[in-house]
Amino acid sequence: MATNAQKRPADVGQVIRNATGANPLVLDGATGTELTRRGVPTPLPLWSAGAIDSHPDVLRGTHRDYIEAGARIIVANTFRTNVRTLRAAGLLARGSELNRRAVALARAAAAEAASHRVWVAASVAPVEDCYRPEPAPPDSELRDEHAQMMDWLRDAGADLIWIETMNTAREARIAAAAAHGARLPFVVNWVLNQKGAVLSGDPLEGAVRAVEPFDPLALGLNCIPPAGLTRQLSGLRACTRRPLIAYAHIGNPEPIMGWSFSESVTPDEYAAHARTWVNLGATVVGGCCGTTPEHIAAVSAALGGRDGAGDIRA
Repeated sequence: MATNAQKRPADVGQVIRNATGANPLVLDGATGTELTRRGVPTPLPLWSAGAIDSHPDVLRGTHRDYIEAGARIIVANTFRTNVRTLRAAGLLARGSELNRRAVALARAAAAEAASHRVWVAASVAPVEDCYRPEPAPPDSELRDEHAQMMDWLRDAGADLIWIETMNTAREARIAAAAAHGARLPFVVNWVLNQKGAVLSGDPLEGAVRAVEPFDPLALGLNCIPPAGLTRQLSGLRACTRRPLIAYAHIGNPEPIMGWSFSESVTPDEYAAHARTWVNLGATVVGGCCGTTPEHIAAVSAALGGRDGAGDIRA
């Protein structure tokens, strides 16, 4: 007979800490670019967040397809439901509602996974442009806006906070401090330049030191081409002993025309990169912009036999 301790559900921190190279966790793939691929209009400033109102069924279906592909962590569509974006769209008064609905759609898709537990993360992005660190506002504004975002996400009920595509050490630190202050479990992911520094020019080691005091569950790299992520992951490993996250993009960000889709990295090729990331120390692996459920299915299959960490039952 199972004891009470054996029946107790594992929390997300335990699951991430228990993931290993032999038992990595599979993360989902892109949401915004996948919505575009499925014909959902994604105009600025809301980008993917517009789908919460306009195409909730497509959004929920996208989450569901990633779960069916093998994802054990899915990231709710809150990448652009922050204060600054909603203010620009005239929707600031709906901030709590939109974040709650985004998490609820991911949670509904997760509830349909009959055979395994799926963890729902909530994305937290830079408040300004992901690829240009220069517009990042002063610290006082960052503190206020990230604190508000954490309040919304705490009320929305996500399992953890997924801080991603951070392009300055100072905004990563402020976002991490906000999550810690709200008593929310969180991870932090950075986007790096070809020299291995954060896009702002901050050394990666300094960026890691800036967030470590707030006790992130894991640290990672995202929105870097697969080969570039492979080159840079060992640099992150040298900076921290925390679990590592790796998820690359497979297209090219074009500031004028927007995202351009690329078929240059097939699902099988992407999965081969994922195996390399696991060999380099990553224990949470998924996909960023341009990746599809097919890419995540290939990753899941490539790591098959290793996915026990993601199969902890509630």
